[in-house]
Amino acid sequence: MQDFKVQRSQGRCAATGREFGTGELFHVVLFRADDGFRREDYCDQAWQGPPEGAFCCFRSRIPETRTPAKRRLLVDDEVLIDFFLRLAGEDDPARKQFRFVLALILMRKRLVKYEETASQDGREVWRMRLMRDKSVHDVENPRLADDEIETVTQQLSTILQTDPDAADRSDDEVGPDLEHP
Repeated sequence: MQDFKVQRSQGRCAATGREFGTGELFHVVLFRADDGFRREDYCDQAWQGPPEGAFCCFRSRIPETRTPAKRRLLVDDEVLIDFFLRLAGEDDPARKQFRFVLALILMRKRLVKYEETASQDGREVWRMRLMRDKSVHDVENPRLADDEIETVTQQLSTILQTDPDAADRSDDEVGPDLEHP
């Protein structure tokens, strides 16, 4: 299994260097890197839209409390779906693993439905239907062990880390604000 090197939020704006305050909304930008994804965070004042070369963007919020027990994956479903779709066709084994784990998360959330398993060039491929538009997507099963799935899930959580209390707020307070570079 290949591990993604994941940069955690530095807690400050990439453009201004200003540290984010508790509860502050900010923009997260992911860029492709040879070994995973590079992350940059931007305050609202410095945000001018997705920078050149951005893979995807979404909004997040600095948590009120930063206890490890509260750190978990909690992002808007559209962010997860967009990330899943953007990883289609990737040849890098680590990105294929990442997409597979995203598919498992989306299945658990009932946003995609497993339909069948097919064999393509000696590889096991799962056919999955995206429920929002009924489109069909092939996802290669990299045959990860449970501990490898957990590792990739932790990497995904690190990349998409948001405020775990955001689910308790209204949708207009923390919306998907997903931008397509």
